[in-house]
Amino acid sequence: MKDRALALPGFPEDVAGERVLHSPPHLPTERGPISFGLLELFAKGNIHRRDPELRALAQLASSCDPFSEDAQLALTICYELHYQGFRGVDERWEWYPELLWLRAALEERFLTSLRTRIRLTDPLAALEELCSAPADEGSVGHFLRDDGTWEQIREFFIQRSIYHLKEADPHAWVIPRLTGRPKAAIVAVEFDEYGGGSAARMHSRLFRNLLEAAGLNPRYLGYLDSVPSETLATVNLMSLCGLHRARRGALVGLFAAAEITTGPSAKVMVDALNRLSAPETCMHFYREHIEADAVHEQLLRKDVVEELLRSEPDLAEDVSFGIHASALLEERFADRLLTSWAAGESSLRSV
Repeated sequence: MKDRALALPGFPEDVAGERVLHSPPHLPTERGPISFGLLELFAKGNIHRRDPELRALAQLASSCDPFSEDAQLALTICYELHYQGFRGVDERWEWYPELLWLRAALEERFLTSLRTRIRLTDPLAALEELCSAPADEGSVGHFLRDDGTWEQIREFFIQRSIYHLKEADPHAWVIPRLTGRPKAAIVAVEFDEYGGGSAARMHSRLFRNLLEAAGLNPRYLGYLDSVPSETLATVNLMSLCGLHRARRGALVGLFAAAEITTGPSAKVMVDALNRLSAPETCMHFYREHIEADAVHEQLLRKDVVEELLRSEPDLAEDVSFGIHASALLEERFADRLLTSWAAGESSLRSV
């Protein structure tokens, strides 16, 4: 593979301190007519009297390919208004009614496509299968452990930065939508994700440190233009489920599946980084997950999923959907990386 290390985006010139590092990200570059239309609206500045344009975009969204670069970027733009927003974009767009109609059209296409691609099973059995499944020797982590280069590991960091720099945020939306033991257990898990009250130990901060140690841009969404739709889709489903109370069961399934699978995959990443004598700061992020997620797995399975299904059995299909949809999107993500690397190409988009 051609060495692209120097071509990977690095630190922006204005990263001089915490104030700039934590400022809202810049808007991305469009990837098609829907994302282009959204960015054009934001560029006009005036939030009022944009309904006809948004209705036209919603019409496009109602028949789009939901896995396309355009659709997934448009969803990401809509969702990021609920996180840190974008530099220069009026914050009132977050709940602008016609923009929500556009988002709803994109979401419906995304959910419908996911439903046709997965087979629902008993959620507790699905989680048990995740816990007992043998290590997948065809995974991205195992490739990086056995054959990956430092450049490919840096690409993997870039791909995962879209989630890890907001780690735990999408799942936090489920807290006010639960009661009793499931609520308390989710809070316990999230407390760990947010560093037990220490900003320096927040998992998002640890990943920022990892990026800096790897010589990469540590800014939130710093690589949004570089990552493909397969990466965006894994995060967009979390945001979708987090923003809708009706999807709380699916969000619980997503969270449980992530915590069950993260520990073993983190161990593989530590082995990969050890082989390449990577900076200790990079390994620390994954070591933290090996220990923390072993405890989180039990909390989520017993105190969250089992208790939630006992109190709200009608959510079983939704929980199952979250588990299986997460697996499907992760498979698509892995295929993107492994296929690109097997062909001697970068898994990142050319920007």
